[in-house]
Amino acid sequence: MSKTYHIAIIPGDGTGPEVMAEGIKVLKTASGRFGFKLDLHTFDFGGDRYLRTGEVLPENAVDELKKFDAIFLGAIGHPDVKPGILEKGILLRLRFELDQYINLRPVKLFPGVECPLKDKIPKDIDFVVVRENTEGLYAGAGGTLKKGTPDEVAIQESINTRKGVERCVRYAFEYCKKRNKANKLTLCGKTNVLTFAFDLWERTFYEVAKEYPQVKADYAHVDAITMWFVKNPEWFDVIVTDNMFGDIITDLGAMIQGGMGIAAGGNINPEGVSMFEPIGGSAPKYKGKNIINPLAAICAGGMMLEYLGEDVAGQTIEKAVMEVTGKHINSLAAGQMGMGTTEVGDLVAKLAVTI
Repeated sequence: MSKTYHIAIIPGDGTGPEVMAEGIKVLKTASGRFGFKLDLHTFDFGGDRYLRTGEVLPENAVDELKKFDAIFLGAIGHPDVKPGILEKGILLRLRFELDQYINLRPVKLFPGVECPLKDKIPKDIDFVVVRENTEGLYAGAGGTLKKGTPDEVAIQESINTRKGVERCVRYAFEYCKKRNKANKLTLCGKTNVLTFAFDLWERTFYEVAKEYPQVKADYAHVDAITMWFVKNPEWFDVIVTDNMFGDIITDLGAMIQGGMGIAAGGNINPEGVSMFEPIGGSAPKYKGKNIINPLAAICAGGMMLEYLGEDVAGQTIEKAVMEVTGKHINSLAAGQMGMGTTEVGDLVAKLAVTI
């Protein structure tokens, strides 16, 4: 009997529904080839709902989403909604309340994709960032005093717990072992300045490392990481870091892999419900024009299948995308692909059956 996966779909805003349609098209093709079923349920969370009802998420939304095997998200961000309302009310709330404590970001240069780094080719850029996703500066601890006056004080605190740090570090070691590429895990921090938070990170990292003798434990300051991403990205295999540093270096990672049009990520709760999404924004200026690049959303769908245990299906989707970037499209940029959004999705779906 084939297995059925119950997937919550949140198309979101702008071009989100368009790229999600192509991602779902490819997922359905993969399910047919590899013998599993998808039970898809769509939720209208996003800017249009907020403007219509004044409600970002319904009261029972989180409990409802906990019933699913995974969440597939398009994009959040509406030009008529003040920045921060949807991002905090949907993205951050779901990450925190569903305890999606890992943000997983593969950084991989695909064939045919233009890289801004001189002389770098696909074998040079193939690493993964494991970012802690529910603590640090994003925990929301702090406040203001005498706001709007010359004496104003603003405090933002980075919250790091032993439990939160250790489960992130342990996930990274396990992921590195499973990946089995260079078997090197690099802790990205700032131990020379952030002496309280990264003392905890460093001690935990090297304590857990003793349980993984097959993995080389490495350390680099965050400022050095940003330099080496540009100069020597081939040095990296898996990187683990805190919430803020992870947010910054993964955007740099997206640029060296060719841009947001190919970058996909997962918000992971290994014991609960995880959420997968393209990294780029909602791009409302391209809405409805059939020119937006859907490949990041398609890759996010492939990541979701691997998370669900359908490794071969997920890897096949990635191979199909690599075939498209290497041989069939002119560019990742919207309107410059040489074909429309739906045509790209059709082509990936076709290749996912035959490749």
